[in-house]
Amino acid sequence: MKKQKDNQDTSAPFPSGRAGVGIKICGMKYPDNILEIGSLLPDYMGFIFWEKSARYFDGVIPNLPKSIKKVGVFVNATQDEILEKIAKYDLQAIQLHGDESVEFCQELKENVKQVQIEIIKVFSVDDSFDFELLKPFETICDYFLFDTKGKLPGGNGTTFDWKVLENYPSSKPFFLSGGIGINEMEAVKEIAKTNLPLYAIDVNSKFEIEPGLKNIQLCREVAMQRLYPKK
Repeated sequence: MKKQKDNQDTSAPFPSGRAGVGIKICGMKYPDNILEIGSLLPDYMGFIFWEKSARYFDGVIPNLPKSIKKVGVFVNATQDEILEKIAKYDLQAIQLHGDESVEFCQELKENVKQVQIEIIKVFSVDDSFDFELLKPFETICDYFLFDTKGKLPGGNGTTFDWKVLENYPSSKPFFLSGGIGINEMEAVKEIAKTNLPLYAIDVNSKFEIEPGLKNIQLCREVAMQRLYPKK
């Protein structure tokens, strides 16, 4: 993968104050499993509040280490629905995985400014993705997340061609998602060596025994090798 232009500002804070690329483990569902994965200290853990998802969460989140940010994942939810979940689950980040408009994101930013909630806007990527679509969201969202365009809003289990990231024109930090498994780790490391502002990887279906139930051994393996050096 090509490096971006040298004059581009790609500085970004790293998750949990660590050097390197962080990890978000998404689609958590079962309390005991949540505690197991929490013991690995991922930077983020994601809880899906879209009822059509096989990983839909409607339970109780057990106490987790404070270093872990709890992310609520929403698909075209209302402002009130999001705010209710923030209050109920003490969320630290919101992931918008639907067709949320710039105006919706701006309203959400205003609604959560007192509680310092991170806003992550998801974009579904294929070979013809137009990065110009990101510009209106630049000053509103804290991070972008790039997922594979598929039949479902997420959890399709397939990767997109990461070479399209060579066209990324922004310094906005982003999460990389979409079918990432152990076999993709070497390719992730290569991206981390470029000047792309890769903030964290987002893993889900490739680390599961069944939807919502994460394989602790696989998650431990990715957690142990998550600190990729930035060049």
